This record gives sequence, C-alpha cells and structure tokens, in this order.
Amino acid sequence: MKVSERINYIKDWIITYCNSMKNTPSTLVIGVSGGIDSSLTSTICAMTKKKIIVVSMPIRQDSKQHDLSIAHQDWLMNNFENVECRVISLDLIFKNFKETLNEFNSDRGLANSRSRLRMVTLYQIAQSQNALVVGTGNKVEDFGIGFYTKYGDGGVDISPIADCTKSQVWEMGKNLGILKEIVDAQP
Repeated sequence: MKVSERINYIKDWIITYCNSMKNTPSTLVIGVSGGIDSSLTSTICAMTKKKIIVVSMPIRQDSKQHDLSIAHQDWLMNNFENVECRVISLDLIFKNFKETLNEFNSDRGLANSRSRLRMVTLYQIAQSQNALVVGTGNKVEDFGIGFYTKYGDGGVDISPIADCTKSQVWEMGKNLGILKEIVDAQP
C-alpha cells in the first residue's frame, strides 16, 4: 500500500468508526508529546475534519520534548481549521499526588502514574465534549512489545495507527510534512 493510501485508509477508518456509533462523537481528543506517533495521529485526526482537541500535558517533562509538542500544536493550527490546542500542566497535581503517597514511593509507580494522570485528563475533556479519546500507539511499541502503561496511555477509545510499524509511521509523517525535528527525533 502506498503511503498516501495508508494515510487515507486510516483517516477513513476513523470517520467510519465514529459514524457507526449511536451517538456519533462530534470531537476527537488526543494528547501530544512532541513525538512522531502523537504528531502523526493528531494530523490524521485533523484530516477527518472533525473537531480535534489536541492537548499537551507536561508533568516534569524535558523542555525540549515539550517545545516539540508546542511546535506541533502550532503547526496543526496553521494547517487545519478544526483544531483546538490546549496546554494543561499537570505538574502541581503530580506533585500533590507524590507528596500524598510519599509513604509508597516507587520511581516506576510514579512514572506510570504520570501516564495515568494524562489519561484521566483526556477522558475528562472527552466526557465534556461528546468525544472519543484517540490513542497514539503503534504496532511495534504498544501492540508488539507492550511498551505502554496499563490504564494510562493504553486507556483509549481508538488506536488508529495500531497496525503501523515505526518505519511506516515515519514515512507517513514525512509524507504529511510534519516538522522535520519531530520526524527525525530519537524515539
């Protein structure tokens, strides 16, 4: 399948899925990290012409990664009229969570809790908007080796790129003109 055909197939699948629902969702909500998976998925979602709420949710995030998520949001806003972008800092919530549970300190647990706080945030937005939460996991990382947080970034309504390999994700990103610094960034 050609790259452009794959992109259109995914876009059409999202539209068909939404239209098949009894209460057709009017909006898609997606978190962006500044990585290629979320950048590609949010771009394809924007191509559906549905309202898209794109959310950057920094929690103790590396500034370079956060800058890429903001740059991608700006790129989306400049290329699509149906995109609404938000930055919701979860630093204070995470700080309070960590302090409240300091007796149960675990670096791995706290890393997974960051993902879970982001999932809860996306669902709060989605519930207020008759929306679906869109996942950004690809075939290899999320659905091959299981590199996601249970009840966190794996907690979504749809996963449009779940059947795509990382090389296909990069190809589609380049084809769509996603920012070079995102396409070329180390995963």
